[in-house]
Amino acid sequence: MRARALSGLMVLLSASAGAAPAPKAAALDQARIEQLTGAKGKLDEKAGVFKVSAPRADLKVISSGVHITPPMGLTSWAAFTRAGNHTAVMGDIVLTEDQVNPVMSAALDGGLDVTALHNHFFWENPKIMFMHIGGMGDEERLATGVGAVFAKIKETAGGKGVIPKADIDPAKSTLDPKKLDAVFAGHGGPGDYKDGVYKVVVGRAAKMGGHQMGKAMGVNTWAALAGSDDQAVIDGDFAMQESELQAVLKSLRKSGINIVAIHQHMTGEQPRVLFLHYWGIGKAADLAGAVVGALKETKHDGAP
Repeated sequence: MRARALSGLMVLLSASAGAAPAPKAAALDQARIEQLTGAKGKLDEKAGVFKVSAPRADLKVISSGVHITPPMGLTSWAAFTRAGNHTAVMGDIVLTEDQVNPVMSAALDGGLDVTALHNHFFWENPKIMFMHIGGMGDEERLATGVGAVFAKIKETAGGKGVIPKADIDPAKSTLDPKKLDAVFAGHGGPGDYKDGVYKVVVGRAAKMGGHQMGKAMGVNTWAALAGSDDQAVIDGDFAMQESELQAVLKSLRKSGINIVAIHQHMTGEQPRVLFLHYWGIGKAADLAGAVVGALKETKHDGAP
């Protein structure tokens, strides 16, 4: 009996020894990534990361008298690596204010995630913003998305981005608050109309250090409108869980709302809450509807 068991074990070991090794993940196609992104790259063999870079040599940025050059932080980049059977990408994109939203739309439409938007400098002229991107999946799709981002930067360089303008003074507002209440019904409405500004606030639940942090503590989405029914301005802050960020961004951008910043307001909160600041000009009802559309992508307090 023992001999038979040993014989069976030897057969298993022999079969195992002769088994083909698990297939390794395919290497990054560096030439194809360069072709699709339109940018030159460099391989970090130890880390297994291929990084393409696009220096913003077209920008003449001065901060407090200091000339900021691409090596000092004015270089857009995207780093690719293999993650199992998939490719992952992360990047940081250098943009002037007027480029932010068209480039963001290019990233979102190209299947990339937009994960942060903020400044890296003080007192610079022109003002420079930095948009962080990421994604995981098919290498070709991700590289194509990065290529669309770099292409949109070239297309909008030199002040060719759109800067919306309107002559609006809240002291002269003629908004009809009842019309806005109807739009925000079930999503923060009715709002408060005071000093020419119509405002709604929608809360979001979170905990920090064991304490409830909700609407009154600043964990909320708010929208403020001023102007007239035909031409109004809207600005505000949007609170989202991480899993909701991309859907909210896509919803707001498709409605023509400009994203101004994406960041966190707290640390250690559960669940993690991200905030984005937004701004737009248009018909009051359309602007309000854009915010409601984005609210429907979340689970805010009071939302259906």
